[in-house]
Amino acid sequence: MPEETGPGPKGPGENKGVESRILLKRLSQVMAEPGEGQERLDRITAMIARSLATEVCSVYLKRDEKTLELCSTEGLRKESVHVSTLRVGQGLVGRIAEQAEPVNTADAPNEKGFRYLKETGEELYSSFLGVPIQRVGEVLGVLVVQTREPRAFTEDEIHGLEIVAMVIAEMTELGAFIGPGAMEMAVTHRRPFFAKGLSAQEGVCEGTVILHEPNIVASVPVAEDPEVERARLLAAVQELRLEVDRMLENDMLAHSGEHREVLETYRLFAHDKGWLRRMEESIDRGLSAILAVEKEQSATRTRMERITDPYLRERLHDLDDIANRLLRHVAGQQNGTAGLPEDAVLVARSIGPGDLLDYGRSLRGVVLEEGSVGSHAAVVARALAIPLVIQAARITREAQNGDRILVDGDEGVAHLRPEETVYKAFHEKVAMRTQAKEVYTALRDLPAETLDGTRLNLMMNAGLMADLPSLGTCGAEGVGLYRTELQFLVRSSVPRRSDQAGFYSRVLDAAKGKRVIFRTLDIGSDKVLPYMKRQEEPNPALGWRAIRVGLDRRGVMRMQLQALLRGAKGRPLSVMFPFVAQLDEFETAREMLLSEVESERAHGRVVPESLEIGAMLETPSLAFAPDEFFRLTDFISIGGNDLKQFFFAADRENERVRRRYDTLNVSFLTFIEMIVKRCEAFDVPLSFCGEDAGRPIEALAFAAMGLRSLSMRPASIGPVKRLLRSVDLSAARQVIDSARRSGTQSVRPALSAWLTAQNAPV
Repeated sequence: MPEETGPGPKGPGENKGVESRILLKRLSQVMAEPGEGQERLDRITAMIARSLATEVCSVYLKRDEKTLELCSTEGLRKESVHVSTLRVGQGLVGRIAEQAEPVNTADAPNEKGFRYLKETGEELYSSFLGVPIQRVGEVLGVLVVQTREPRAFTEDEIHGLEIVAMVIAEMTELGAFIGPGAMEMAVTHRRPFFAKGLSAQEGVCEGTVILHEPNIVASVPVAEDPEVERARLLAAVQELRLEVDRMLENDMLAHSGEHREVLETYRLFAHDKGWLRRMEESIDRGLSAILAVEKEQSATRTRMERITDPYLRERLHDLDDIANRLLRHVAGQQNGTAGLPEDAVLVARSIGPGDLLDYGRSLRGVVLEEGSVGSHAAVVARALAIPLVIQAARITREAQNGDRILVDGDEGVAHLRPEETVYKAFHEKVAMRTQAKEVYTALRDLPAETLDGTRLNLMMNAGLMADLPSLGTCGAEGVGLYRTELQFLVRSSVPRRSDQAGFYSRVLDAAKGKRVIFRTLDIGSDKVLPYMKRQEEPNPALGWRAIRVGLDRRGVMRMQLQALLRGAKGRPLSVMFPFVAQLDEFETAREMLLSEVESERAHGRVVPESLEIGAMLETPSLAFAPDEFFRLTDFISIGGNDLKQFFFAADRENERVRRRYDTLNVSFLTFIEMIVKRCEAFDVPLSFCGEDAGRPIEALAFAAMGLRSLSMRPASIGPVKRLLRSVDLSAARQVIDSARRSGTQSVRPALSAWLTAQNAPV
């Protein structure tokens, strides 16, 4: 159809508009004309209405997350512009914004959910076609066309309007509609943005945003030459295919496993003809190569929001990731960690432990849209001692490289482009933390001894070589838990025995004679190795994990035990088995380790001068194990994170339930007291390891229940030691016992009130 051809008379149901390619060309011409944002948007709505032979074309943009505002119209009453608003979900326009799907009806007033806006005069119009104005899955507004006569718009018209809406979204992102007055609302990435998420690692920081997946905006969204754009897309697809092939050909991945299955899925998507055909069709309709990829990615993200099946959702995540990779190839960009600013704060949808370690200690903090408190990224962030906020909705949509950001890991919030008042309050908090840190440093070499002379042993948790320097500076008396699985999680293949032995040796070297308790491989549940096939289980937390995996895959466990023995190089060695649920599991694992000791000795290799074999008590069943268990074990460490979730039947990854159950609940403290007494009866050393050990009030309660060893994050040792050194432990026990006798559910209110009265430094 020649560009000059106008909409001639057509029969009912026939396409009355023009091809989307011509429509986009006209749109490009309109965009090139001078004018302010409002004037430009008005010209666009007039052009669309004229081109599609409709009496009305309207653009609604989001004023905020819940409100849509009529920003431009051709055909409705002009005085309603910037006056008429709808809530997301309200009326047909609100429904489109909420569901990110078109609405096409020939009888809008009788359509379910229709809302009449008197001030617009839209009662005159019968037919209605509305499409979301969205960019990479984020709805920015709604584009609507209407006619007086009943008219069912064709699939081609719907598709064409969607393509136009994408260009409007891209131009909104580029700031094309910003203007004085009411159109200031079109400003993106300039206003302050507050993200409320969850705390996965405490701490506060201020820094510069670095996006793990930088936003790519098409400066020229309309294809001036479709053949050039098609060639650009095909070249990028070829580069993507070669990239995936290279990853698959990597020698370290030359075996089966979940990681390879993911790459095979990537290859299927990269070679999928339907995927490529849909992008080529978008280019033929007038979109640039970048927008063609973005359109496909938006459709994927919209589908992801509706999928509940975990397998299908994971596949859509794979497709979204491969689209991101393709987008970078089209734009000629590549990710990299070089050249980071000194105060870099990483912002991402999600990130794996390997990628996070690549950034390493060059980061001040991390903010993620997804993630959980027990995720691999959270474990690494804790090891690196950098603040981490997770589940911060829309942060990747709002953030731009170079933005200023304040991260409060204590509260689980992030302030993007903060106002001056927020800056001031934040800096006051930082100053208070700095003063407290100076106090903790002064306590570093003093014992954790209460006013009545009770001495506690405070240990630190670790999992990376990067943790070990903290051992000498935080005041810890040793490492109460060394997570050996992190060395496995960040690699694409099983570490060789010699590599493991060398690593464990370096850990002991760095500890400089202080005790290190190595926990054997704790995988399964939320910790799945990249090269290990995921087990489809109804409840992975209660499934095939930790020692259960080790006893079923004895080759891997024996190799790790041999590496630990050789890495000790004759020094004392402490080994702890995780997730022991009953006596026979511990007996079998213990015999395996003792057998390896004898084998090493028989082969003339040096063995540890002393060997301690312990277990983590993470299941309630182990607290009621036969006496023989307590006779056999050299030490026990309560794994507080798992024990608490099993005790209360509350998944610690489920935010709806995990915060309902207090660690200072009378039932839980009574259970801890029972474990203490069983260990005392057999003279078994007992410690508590977990997040709660690093919370001062909880640590005090555990000490009052009889625990004398606590293992926590290095940063928690100072606050815990400071509180313990300022209180009388026997008096604290009296407060707890009195609260228990009163019939209260938790001793926290009573203990907190007592500490306040004592002016204790909580």
